[in-house]
Amino acid sequence: MTWMGVAKGLRARPVKAPQDGISRRKSIWERTHLDPWLLLLLLVLLVAGLGVLYSASGQRIEVVMAQGTRFLVALVVMLTLAQLPPATLLRWAPLTYGAGLLMLVAVEVVGDIGMGAQRWLEIPGVIRFQPSELMKLAMPLMLAAWLGRRELPPRWKDLLVCAAILGVPIVLIAKQPDLGTSLLVGCAGVFVVLLAGLSWRFIGLLCVGAAAALPLLWINLHNYQRQRVLTFLNPESDPLGAGWNIIQSTTAIGSGGLWGKGWLQGTQSQLEFLPERHTDFIVAVLGEEFGLVGMLLVLLLYLLIVLRGLWLSAVAHDTFGRLLGGSIILTFFIYVFVNVGMVSGILPVVGVPLPLVSYGGTSSVTLLAGFGILMSIHGHRRLLPR
Repeated sequence: MTWMGVAKGLRARPVKAPQDGISRRKSIWERTHLDPWLLLLLLVLLVAGLGVLYSASGQRIEVVMAQGTRFLVALVVMLTLAQLPPATLLRWAPLTYGAGLLMLVAVEVVGDIGMGAQRWLEIPGVIRFQPSELMKLAMPLMLAAWLGRRELPPRWKDLLVCAAILGVPIVLIAKQPDLGTSLLVGCAGVFVVLLAGLSWRFIGLLCVGAAAALPLLWINLHNYQRQRVLTFLNPESDPLGAGWNIIQSTTAIGSGGLWGKGWLQGTQSQLEFLPERHTDFIVAVLGEEFGLVGMLLVLLLYLLIVLRGLWLSAVAHDTFGRLLGGSIILTFFIYVFVNVGMVSGILPVVGVPLPLVSYGGTSSVTLLAGFGILMSIHGHRRLLPR
């Protein structure tokens, strides 16, 4: 069976009118294929993120306006992808994945270098972007399309193909070097395979193999990446150097107490003791100014988004939709977990932003594009043949 044949099998068809001749008028959410609850939660998060960013950037309104513009672009992308039926997403899977690989190779050859890393492609005067961000969607899309047309749980030969699909872009991204993004791309692919129904015995073997490979991974890490791990284990070993970031972030979070110091009143952030406060370490600003209560409210908001996304994935029409939707929302959870963990000192610093709160354009577009795909899977389920 070809990709085109599978896509045709999922092609949308109009809903038949009720037999009594009375047709129900579709709501705006049904016409736009959007989920109102998920959309509301995302909008609340975006507004809260702009408020925190205003403080974290030193009250620079131009930074907030730039981020707001990116959010508008990302929302348009989300709305557009929500209109595409799953059959179209399935047809585009190999093309999207192939384009992502070609761009990663282009980064290796002619990529733009910034802050010691070669991660960007730039069209002068037009756009500068990270192709690795595309793989956060292309990876689960390709794996879900591959496994969605096969008998599950996957057999060994299917898992070998998945390993190849997963491994090539991870190696290319890790060479840039970009450990944080390679981790997220890897998680996006692994979640698809896990949701396909791997046995616990096989999962145990994978865990043992991963543990055995840790020495090899350590040898191949860059010096600054090894330093991050050592700093995580003992940040006080270099308090004015490698340990400065984590010491200042934990100090900021701890000084916020239960209720925080108040919006725009943080000392660690406003006096610029806290580095990268508007990007990777924006959680520390949140904790200092809004305290434990404010952090818990934001984490509750993330939890509601994850739970809603899991429910939308669970009621998807077919295997392709369930695998793809589940991977997208679980990867979003990993975003939150890794960022909060590294800023609070329970994980090494790997350069993962707080989703839809940290300053950044490409990641915001990618994240909301993923939610657009999730809404498409849910919104078109009534149009698909059983």
